[in-house]
Parts: sequence; structure tokens; C-alpha cells
Amino acid sequence: MSNTPADSPHGMPGPERMPALAPEAMSEAQQAAAQALIDGPRGAVFGPFNALLRSPELMNRLQKVGEYLRFNSTLAPRISEFVILLVSRQWSQQFAWRLHYPLALRADVCEETLDALAEGGRPTGMTPDEEVAYDFCDELAYTHGVSDATYQRAVAAFTEAGVIDMMSLVGYFTTVSMIMNVARTPPLANGIGVPLAVFPH
Repeated sequence: MSNTPADSPHGMPGPERMPALAPEAMSEAQQAAAQALIDGPRGAVFGPFNALLRSPELMNRLQKVGEYLRFNSTLAPRISEFVILLVSRQWSQQFAWRLHYPLALRADVCEETLDALAEGGRPTGMTPDEEVAYDFCDELAYTHGVSDATYQRAVAAFTEAGVIDMMSLVGYFTTVSMIMNVARTPPLANGIGVPLAVFPH
């Protein structure tokens, strides 16, 4: 694969492909899907959901998965936010990075850990459970599986249910990162954190 240009926030030049839909332009199914999102814990249609509204039934199903993983999973918020930012870094996903960086700080992930993650390296100074999460997710991304030793460490740290939730969180944020990168979803104007440099591919 060729290197992606680094002169735009998401590594791909050009205008946003799937911007927010005007209410009057939405079908009944799209309006219902948008209202379900507004009535839930997110409270608005934003980020990947602007693009996902093009397929309202998929959005309904996917956003419920994301709602569980974001707000109700067995993982501690600190680990969830750390994993979300790890996936955002892997995909150079600017919107998710800028949105979840302050959430991770509020969940007690150290700023130094996040800034090292932004640079693309393995952070030093992680807590023991952050190390387990990092090693599991990094190995999963690059080998498409994990070793017995990595798996056993993850189960010991998070239980089997937590390992399932962590893998599903990786899968969910991989999906929305792909969607936003292709849709060229712009980063939050008022987000926190330096924009990610785009990894060469």
C-alpha cells in the first residue's frame, strides 16, 4: 500500500463525504434512528452516526452495541477509554481521539501515557492492567490473535467476560474508525489533545 498523505486531519485529503443530514432530508426510518440516538445516553447525532444514518437499521443495531460497550460493559471506564484511544491511534482516527482523550484523563489514565500512545510507541509507566490491555490489543491487531500467555494474563486481569467486552470494544471502534476515515468526518473543533500524526501504511 502507498503512504497516505498527511496534510489532512484523517490522512485523506478532500471535503467531508457524509455530513450531517438535514432533518427535512431524512426518511422516516432515518428520523426514528436519529431520535433513538438523541434519547439515549449520547444525547445527539454526531461523529460516526452522521455517516451511519445513511443505513438507519444498521445504525440502530450498531449504536446499541456501542452503548453497551461505552456505558455498561464489565470493563472499568479507565480501561475502556484507554482501549478506545489505542484503537484510535491504530487508525489515526482524529474525531475519536479528540473526543475520548479528555474522557480518558477524567477516568484517571495518565496524560504521559496518552501522549506516548499518540506518538505511536508503547507507553512506559502504564498501570499493570493497562499493560495487559495494551499487550492484548496490540498483539490482536498485528497477529489477528493472541498467544496463550497473553490470553491468560487478560483473563486474570479482566475475567472472561471482560476479555469478550474488550475484544468487542476493539471491534466496535475499528468499525466506527473505518467509517469516519472513509466519510472524512472532521475532528472536534473544541477537542482536547494534539491531532494525531498519520501512520505511514
